Amino acid sequence: MIDRSIIGFSWGHWEVDIEVGRLRLLAKAMGETRPIYTDVAAARAAGYRSLIAPPTFAFCLLADSPVGSGYLADVGIPIAEVLHGEQHFTYHQLMCAGDRVRVTRQVADCYEKKGGALGFVVLESRITFAADDSLIATGRQVMVHRRRP
Repeated sequence: MIDRSIIGFSWGHWEVDIEVGRLRLLAKAMGETRPIYTDVAAARAAGYRSLIAPPTFAFCLLADSPVGSGYLADVGIPIAEVLHGEQHFTYHQLMCAGDRVRVTRQVADCYEKKGGALGFVVLESRITFAADDSLIATGRQVMVHRRRP
C-alpha cells in the first residue's frame, strides 16, 4: 500500500549548467543533424542564444537530481519493482547551451489499482531559469510499483 502522506513531498531544487558538449552528445545519440542542435554559429545565425536543447533534454535534467534514483526509495518503490508508466513535458521557453536552470520535483499524487497489486506515484517537475525563476517547462512522470506476489 502506498502511503498517501508522501503527496506534496519535495526534494528541493538543484541547478544545472547546460553545456554545449552535452547537447551535442544528445543530438548525436538521437541522430539529430540539424545545425541548430550541433553548431553554435549556425544556432546563433538562426536567432537562438546558442545550441538549443532538444525537447527530450528535460528528462536528462531530472536524472541530474542529487538523490539519483534514491527518489524511488523515498516514495517506497523498490527499484527492482518499478516501471516507468508515463512522461510528458509542457514547454514555455527554449533552453540553450550556456543557460543555468533550476529543477524541482515533488509528489503530486499516488493511487493504487488492481486491488493494490499496482501502485502509482505521480511526480511533477518544474524547470526554470536560475537567474529569474521564469518558467521553461513543467513535467509529469508516473512511476508504477508492480508488487511481487
